[in-house]
Amino acid sequence: MLYDLVCKTRSFRRFKEGEPIDMETLRYLVDLARLGGSARNMQPLKYLLVNGPGLKAKIFHHLGWAGYLREWSGPKEGERPAAYIICLLDTRLSNEADCDLGIATQNLLLGACEKGIGGCRIASISPGLRDVLGLDDHLQILLVIALGKPAETVSLDEQESGRDIKYWRDTDEVHHVPKRPVQEITAGEYA
Repeated sequence: MLYDLVCKTRSFRRFKEGEPIDMETLRYLVDLARLGGSARNMQPLKYLLVNGPGLKAKIFHHLGWAGYLREWSGPKEGERPAAYIICLLDTRLSNEADCDLGIATQNLLLGACEKGIGGCRIASISPGLRDVLGLDDHLQILLVIALGKPAETVSLDEQESGRDIKYWRDTDEVHHVPKRPVQEITAGEYA
């Protein structure tokens, strides 16, 4: 069951924009993020929840969508996220949260998948987003999580050893994500 959930929790970049995600669901996802481990239990992550159309439109223009898909500028109107969760670091509590961020966002995205919601972690963010959000100086943007009902198919592909790991889209617009074989990522076994 967990294996299937992990396999289905992919980075989706096209959504059914017209199917909203309510604040209660966003708060549930942040609660899952909050319950994960935190280095020294500092809990320095904060979350900004956005599902209103005006702010969503402003956020969208500050994001980079898929580095390997050079010809694609991001989802078109009607396929944009229904909501965003912006992950922030409260620098009054800690100056770093790399491990916390990974744990929190994986919990959040697993919970989203369980509810039929797709998501994408976006770290390609223009500096102007700070001003759009009106953030206090002690809050640093770490990631933006785009969320919505998926409007695309994402396929995990077993990569042949030594082959390219770049994701790509086929002529049917299926998004393919090559994964290295487990033998290639296993550095050793000691029984």
